[in-house]
Amino acid sequence: MIYVLLFFLLSLAGALGLPLGCGFSLWWGIPIFLGLELVLHVLFVFLNWLPARNVDREKPLEKQLPGAMESVRRIDSLLCAYGGLRPKITGLKKLPKTPYLLVCNHRSFYDPLMILHYLKGENIAFVSKPSNLAIPMIGDIAYAAGFLPIDRENDRNALRSILTAADYLKRGICSMGIFPEGTRTRTGKMGEFHPGSFKIAQRAGVPLVIACVQDTEKASRRTLLLPTRVYLDILEVLPPEQVKAMSTRELAEYSKAKMREVVENEK
Repeated sequence: MIYVLLFFLLSLAGALGLPLGCGFSLWWGIPIFLGLELVLHVLFVFLNWLPARNVDREKPLEKQLPGAMESVRRIDSLLCAYGGLRPKITGLKKLPKTPYLLVCNHRSFYDPLMILHYLKGENIAFVSKPSNLAIPMIGDIAYAAGFLPIDRENDRNALRSILTAADYLKRGICSMGIFPEGTRTRTGKMGEFHPGSFKIAQRAGVPLVIACVQDTEKASRRTLLLPTRVYLDILEVLPPEQVKAMSTRELAEYSKAKMREVVENEK
């Protein structure tokens, strides 16, 4: 919220000061305000992108680029503020102290943003669809923080992403998050889970964190002036031994059943 307020005040000062100082009509303040808002937001993203400008996206990370996750969080906080998210989070104490794979239902563009922003102490990157990481500048920052694209239309590319995510977990680069449905449902009802997502935890030998979000799809229809109460529940953490003992299909069905219990009792 602090960035939204800062940009607003700077733009307002320019919109009032420039016309008065130059003898223009105050009506010029409106386009000046909008122009300054645009410039400040682009500059904000640009400054956060600079450390990641030389990241080689053709190769897996040797380590997280210093400051990359902080840049992701700064941009994330801006988007969450504009979305007017008012979160209620439960189960934080269940999160492991070691790297883990987080799986969650997917209802909105805001799902990963909320998880990133409000799990402040967690170093977690997401496996996401390629178009998200293709966004200019944003994609470079995300990749430098450990985010990975997954092409579910190409089995070979999808497997490469799964193996890379497992490697990041093994080497302790960051925890990973993935939405097993592969896409947003928008209606609140859960779609089919892709069992392959759970191979990441099995191959890395890490805990599986089962989480559930609610009401995030409502935020896309509102703004920071009309806040939306959203929910994030950490439901259960399966230890590595249990993850390895179950098949990926069993893990998918178990995780979906846990989430369904919450979704069917909407808050």
